[in-house]
Parts: sequence; C-alpha cells; structure tokens
Amino acid sequence: MKKQTLYRVIPIALLGLTMQSCFVAKKYDRPEVIDEQYFRTDKISQDTLSMANVSWKELFSDEILKQYIDQALENNLDIRIALENMNAAKAYMQQGKWGYAPTLNVGANYTHSVASKNGPQGIAFGDTRVKTDLYDVTGQFSWELDVWGKIRSGKRASTASYLQSVAAHQTVKTQLISSIASTYFQLVALDQQKAITEKTIVNRKNSLETIEALKEAGQVNEVAVKQTQAQLYNAQALLVDINNSIKLTENTFSILLGENPNAIKRGQLDGQTLNTDLTVGVPIQLLTNRPDVRAAEFELINAFEMTNVARSNFYPSFRITANGGLQSLDFDELFNTNSLFANIIGGLTQPLLNGRQVRTQHQVAQANQEKAYLNYKKSVLNASKEVSDALYNYESSKDKLVLKEQEYKSYQLATEYSEELLVQGLATYLDVLTARESALAAELVYINTELAQLNSLVTLYRAVGGGVK
Repeated sequence: MKKQTLYRVIPIALLGLTMQSCFVAKKYDRPEVIDEQYFRTDKISQDTLSMANVSWKELFSDEILKQYIDQALENNLDIRIALENMNAAKAYMQQGKWGYAPTLNVGANYTHSVASKNGPQGIAFGDTRVKTDLYDVTGQFSWELDVWGKIRSGKRASTASYLQSVAAHQTVKTQLISSIASTYFQLVALDQQKAITEKTIVNRKNSLETIEALKEAGQVNEVAVKQTQAQLYNAQALLVDINNSIKLTENTFSILLGENPNAIKRGQLDGQTLNTDLTVGVPIQLLTNRPDVRAAEFELINAFEMTNVARSNFYPSFRITANGGLQSLDFDELFNTNSLFANIIGGLTQPLLNGRQVRTQHQVAQANQEKAYLNYKKSVLNASKEVSDALYNYESSKDKLVLKEQEYKSYQLATEYSEELLVQGLATYLDVLTARESALAAELVYINTELAQLNSLVTLYRAVGGGVK
C-alpha cells in the first residue's frame, strides 16, 4: 500500500523537477545608467583610490569632534530608527530563506456533537438522541515545488530588501557624520566671530574715549562722537546676534547627539584640519561607495524579483499535501494502532478565472520595477552632481579664502592709517568710520569663508560615500 502511494507521488515530484528547465524567472543584470558624460571629469580624478575609503576617525583631527560623532552614532534617533528597519527587514529575509521548506501543523481536537431528533440520524434511531464524542490528534503537511522560480525570486527579493535597509542605515550614518561635523564647525566659527566682535567692542570703546578727547580739543565735533557711539552700539548688537546663533546651533547639535539642548564643549577654528588629499576615485566607484546608490539598486533588485514572482503566477503550481494522525470515538482507544489514518495528495493548480488578479499584479509589479529603475538612475545622477558641486565649492572657497584674507588685512591697515591721520588732522572722521566697518565685515566674511571651505570638504566626503567605514 505504501509502495503504491509512493509510486503515485514520485512522478509528480519528478515532473516538477524536470520542468525546472522551463524556469520563467529572469536573471538580474545591473542596468547601464552610469556614463562619463554624467560627471564633470575635469574635476574628478581617474585614480582608483578614493577618500571614501578613509575612515572618519582618520579624516577629522579634532578629538572632541570625534567623540561627538561616536556619541551620535550610538544615540541619534534617526540612526536607531534605521537600525529597527534593518531588524524588521532581516526578519523577512530569514522568512524568505525558509520558502523552500514544507509547512507542518500539528493539532489535537475534541468534538462533542448532539444530533437532532428530526434530522437523518434522529429519524434513523427513533426517539433516541444520538450523542457522539470524537477525539483526534492530527498533523498536516504541505510542500510546493518551486518549478517556476517563484520561491527563489521571493527569497532574492527579501534579501535585496534587507540589503536595502542596511544601505539605508549607512546613508543615515554618512548624513549624520556630515551634519555633526558641519554643525561643530559652525559653532567654532561662531566662537571666532564672537571673539573678533568682542575685541572690536573694546576697541570702539577706546575709540569713543579718544574721539571725546579730540572733541574737547576742538579737532572734531559732536557728529563724530555720535557716529562712534553708533558704531559701538552696532558691534554690541552684532554680538547679541552671534550669541543667539550660538545657542540655537548648540540646541541643534544636542538633538543630533540624541540629547536635550545643552551647552557644547568644543575646540577652536584654528585647530580644524581634514586629513585627505581630495581623491574622489573614478566615476564607477560611486556605485559601490555611496550607500544611497546601493540602496536604490537593491530596491530595483527587489522590484525585479517581485516581477518574476508575479510572472510565475501565470503558470500552474505543484503542491504535495498530506495529513494524518489518530482518531477515535473512545479516548481510551485513541492511541491504539487501529486509530491511525493518513491521506496524501499531489495536485496541480492552474489559475483560469480570478477576476484578472494575476494580470493586474503582474502589471503593477512591472510599473514598480520601472519606478525603481528611474529612482536608481536618478540617484546616480544626483551622486554625480553632488560630487561635482562639492569639488567646485572647495576650489572656489580655497581661492576666495586667499583673497578675503588679503582684503581684511588691507582694511585693517587702512583703519590704522586713517586713525593716525585723523589725530594729525590729515583725514576726516568719515574715512575712519568707513575703514572700521569695512575691516570688521571683511574679517567676519573671512571666517565664513573658512567655514565654507571646511563644509565643502565634509560635503565632498559624504558625496563620495565616506563615513561608512
């Protein structure tokens, strides 16, 4: 009896295995979306090395900043959310790996039934009401043959989804490192501007005393005194704005650290250097270095495999099911060998009419695949733009920094000369006022240019995929 059953089931299994040659699932090939024309190659090195391979611990020299980055990577809420997304995707991936395994359910039941006197059993037994107790312990087994690659494609789709969540986590990580560094540099730049403004206030207080003395000597009038006072008030108001900006920036920095707003310990602007030679690598490396590009490709792979799954639904499914166990009307006889029963079924199911569901699912899957492809192509184009922008911004800020340094030094000398000439009666007080205002503005702009240069390096590091290691 057992041999006859096996003889009936084995051909079905062999048929399924034989039809693997009719595999309908397509193989994924990376689309050709990258091209040299997408990149401003006059600013991109053809060196195979890339600053993306430099660890952020080696890139930044400020030890305080590195401690903050470590803390943010541990406590930042966006990072923690991304980690939970990874955990969820990992669970689905592990489920996908079990797609080939059969399902097995085991259960125990007790059924007590009372038949109607007016029903078939009641009429058959006369006035006696039929009562039945049924005890059973059963197991149900089911296994679907992956003839068309549906299970295999589903497994690949879940794996791609997990890898996409990993890349998304890495994207958040690189963005967080960039935000921490940029905000930290903004704080030290504001500190430098604050020190310059405080020094300016002291100098203008001294200048006010000098002007008042010159007025008493008859060399200047009350207009010069009031103009000097106005310059002092302007510098004091500027200091108020800078202090407010420091507090707001500290609050932003605290949130990045995953903390309540508080004061931030920090170094000085002069000590901020980035250890890199600005090698960004060849364009093709952006596909492997940038986590957001990798995430977009894994999204495309997921959509591609789900299209395979939808396509396989047009074909028949082969399933082997079996159930068996123990069944008895008397509990004492439940575990007797006479209570054993078993059924085994090998079946083929071909969808014919199902309200167009299969075709709709396939068309939706194709649309999702096309959207994923366009998103992947867009991510590559954005990557090329961000790298090119960062390189040009760095070169621009480097050239501008030299000019701004010369500018504010010239204004400083102009201020000194005009003040000396004023005392000697060879210059007007308007010349002094103009030189002072220009000197302060130029020095503050110079600090902002230093900040822009640091930020352009940080942006370039993130744009080439740095911060993952």
